[in-house]
Amino acid sequence: MWDASALLLVVNDEPGGKALADDLEGAVVSSVNLAEVVSKLADAGLPEDALREALGAMPLEVVAFDEATAFAAGLLRPATRAHGLSLGDRACLGLAATMALPVVTADRAWQRLQLGIEIRVARA
Repeated sequence: MWDASALLLVVNDEPGGKALADDLEGAVVSSVNLAEVVSKLADAGLPEDALREALGAMPLEVVAFDEATAFAAGLLRPATRAHGLSLGDRACLGLAATMALPVVTADRAWQRLQLGIEIRVARA
């Protein structure tokens, strides 16, 4: 399960992004986190066609934010509130929990979370 921050490392060719790009095959991302990536890149001025081309070239499985994931994300709020996690963060973690997948993120603060979800921090 990939967080938006990890995908942005790859797309923006940031430190740690090249190593992540090698592990992108079979990556899973929540539709909420994909929307976060699209938002950040649109804010940076990338036109829609360039966005679709860049993200479409990535071998991602985009999973819809459904009712089960909504409940999983919502129920994470009490455990993550003190850490300042956003709805997008919890969407990623909630989907990881429902799919029993580890999470790849660039957010080091997630290492302090005690949620029973494996967190892999990817940043050089």
